[in-house]
Amino acid sequence: MREDLLEVLREPTTHAKLQLSVTRHEGDQIEEGTLRSEKTDKVYPIVRGIPRFVPESGYADSFGMQWNRFRETQLDSLNGTQLSTNRFWGETEWTPKDIENKWILDMGCGSGRFAEVAAAAGARIVALDLSTAVEATRQTLSPFPNAHVVQASLLDPPFAEGGFDGAYCIGVLQHTPDPRAGCRQVVRMVKQGGRFSMTIYARRPWTKLYGKYLLRPVTKRVDGPTLLAGIERAMTVLFPLTDKLFPLPVIGKVARFAIPVANYVGDPSYEDDKLRYDFAVLDTFDMLAPAFDDPMSAEEVDEVLGTLGARRWEFKTRVPINVIGER
Repeated sequence: MREDLLEVLREPTTHAKLQLSVTRHEGDQIEEGTLRSEKTDKVYPIVRGIPRFVPESGYADSFGMQWNRFRETQLDSLNGTQLSTNRFWGETEWTPKDIENKWILDMGCGSGRFAEVAAAAGARIVALDLSTAVEATRQTLSPFPNAHVVQASLLDPPFAEGGFDGAYCIGVLQHTPDPRAGCRQVVRMVKQGGRFSMTIYARRPWTKLYGKYLLRPVTKRVDGPTLLAGIERAMTVLFPLTDKLFPLPVIGKVARFAIPVANYVGDPSYEDDKLRYDFAVLDTFDMLAPAFDDPMSAEEVDEVLGTLGARRWEFKTRVPINVIGER
């Protein structure tokens, strides 16, 4: 971290200011040190340049393993695509001019695929994740002096309320113990007049009949390395099988619903078969491993936003739920 992060950084829950003590730095980058709460006197470590506000393990462990193992797969700078770039600008409806030199919060950064896009556009990006994925994110964002990484819970974020010009949370809220509370925190992090964006799995009457939800009671209890090894073995059969089934009319629709394999066959964004295969392994693991997977309805999201006094919001899509707004 750099010292300018203290502008927005606060103790979780109390929102007290934090006193910085540095034990090692490299240039303006603080590599090791502590942050002491002015209110509770509690001390939080800075380890390998990352402020840490949570224990080393928790319900998001599978994501830590996932993003350290697949750090490069979704990064446009390494995979030769614009998948993350197009998704980021498309789902936030921001422009580079909107975020340049602005404090922007990525809530649930994974390996930093979207934070990289924001950092390249000149945002003062703060990438937050609960898991050890922050190690991957720091590597992703290492070229950017305008980027920070923080390990903390998005349900109890260590920032000043209203400290950011913008905040986004893409594909993460349903993997928390309380998606409603997560929605509230995204909005609360944004200042009056600031903008927010959220993308959440949508819940419909038949959602829980989807193949992955029938398997998840078992797979979410399997340790990450074992589950990943099983998926990699199964994918040698399931990938070519779904290559044939998914494009078929009618049968393909049934197969996509019943077979929990993230094969993006037919999507022109995945022209390279190896990249599509890598995404299939990664996203299938992402389906089956998380401790929590609780989609929301658009009506629930609308209700939550209505209680926060947001100035405006609109649903761009409802399946999945993609909502953008202004506080």
